[in-house]
Amino acid sequence: MAVGEVTAGEAVLNGELSNGVLNGHVNGHTNGHTNGLVAPERPSSGIKVIIVGAGFGGLTAAIECHRQGHTVEMYESFRELKVLGDIISFGSNAGRIYRRWFTSSGDRISDRLDKLSIKLQNYGFNIHKYTGELIMNQRTPPSDPDAPVFNGHRGEIHATVFNYVKDELAIPIHLGCRITKYFETETEAGIVLDTGERATADVVIGADGVRSKARELVLGYVDAPKSSGYAVFRAWFPNTDMLADPETRRFCENGDTFNGWIGPDVHFLFSTIKNGSDCCWVLTHVDEHDIEESWSFPGKLEDVYKVFEGWDPLCKRIVSKTPEDKLVDWKLVYRDPLPRWVSDGGRTMLLGDSAHPFLPTSAQGATQAMEDGVTIAICLREAGKANITAATRAFQDIRYDRVKAVQKTGETTRDMWHKADWDKVKANPESMAMPREDWILGHDSEKHAEDVIAETLRKFS
Repeated sequence: MAVGEVTAGEAVLNGELSNGVLNGHVNGHTNGHTNGLVAPERPSSGIKVIIVGAGFGGLTAAIECHRQGHTVEMYESFRELKVLGDIISFGSNAGRIYRRWFTSSGDRISDRLDKLSIKLQNYGFNIHKYTGELIMNQRTPPSDPDAPVFNGHRGEIHATVFNYVKDELAIPIHLGCRITKYFETETEAGIVLDTGERATADVVIGADGVRSKARELVLGYVDAPKSSGYAVFRAWFPNTDMLADPETRRFCENGDTFNGWIGPDVHFLFSTIKNGSDCCWVLTHVDEHDIEESWSFPGKLEDVYKVFEGWDPLCKRIVSKTPEDKLVDWKLVYRDPLPRWVSDGGRTMLLGDSAHPFLPTSAQGATQAMEDGVTIAICLREAGKANITAATRAFQDIRYDRVKAVQKTGETTRDMWHKADWDKVKANPESMAMPREDWILGHDSEKHAEDVIAETLRKFS
């Protein structure tokens, strides 16, 4: 499901974190110990890791490094954590990762996320032509307990993972920290904060989005983000006004729903969640706005209505129930993966959006950042403290081609919808189904990394 996914690091760190109870430094993690909560699953590696950015990719890297016995410290620019945002999607390849995270009480993080997620086994995904005709109903596959799928509120899911890192693993998280510079020597890598404070580690991971200053050190030049040529209007709001309208009530009174309308260079996805109590929608359309200063703005309903000219009136009717203060105008940043994710010195690396921003239509941006986090943790463990540079280069070697291939699916899915030949669609409605490719969703990043790491490290040792 791709309803409004914004990839980790870009959106989560635009204030979409947990709930404002923290300010400053979360204590409790020293020398790999966690004050009796959840001990690392492996002995201490002696490797210290600094992670910049507490989005899904950064948090996953922290959890997985902790599992592999590394000492972790995190830095995040936002001072106050808030449960904001709309829907985010995690495929079964992310579900396998979540299933391996246990709390101090022995339950799984995946079980907590399941309670927050949309349930579509009975409803599926209704795909419509922009003029209103139903093209097809794409059924939702049966759930797999070992590889669950999660689609829920970005802020709530993120808060669950963030608080797991903070409370269960007691990994230090420094909030309100802006990084002005990344640096490295032959023996360490580090960051400089806007306060002048410096912090060093064996390796630094830049997981702080497409504007990460780590990109400059890794690439050797300033690489400003560019617009993809598309933007997304997006919103999340309660069902109050939907229920009051006989035309829209049906979306909220019978459980969770998922509907899409596909038109020329536009698609509109609308979902109800939490048994119909919450509503969210995204409208992807062509947009050439300059993103030099920002790519997130307050949205205006009148601008959304202009995109809907000539469309099924039901689309405008749904959007009209949106409180305008809940509407965001999001300019999509996208590009091919950077030519490299690791610095010349090998001790500074990029992860997630910092290296490879995704389009929402991939429904894989946050998940691929999570796969990154799993992989680097294993690479560091197998290489050891004396071979950090081999570990980071092995990480890039393992991940690069897969990420590039998955990333392209965002373009192909978008173009399949936006450039649809409706005569061909009429003859073959299944051609408009959202792709669910096994080579993506069936991937087990931990198993894969374990299988190939020894051979890969030999290339760089």
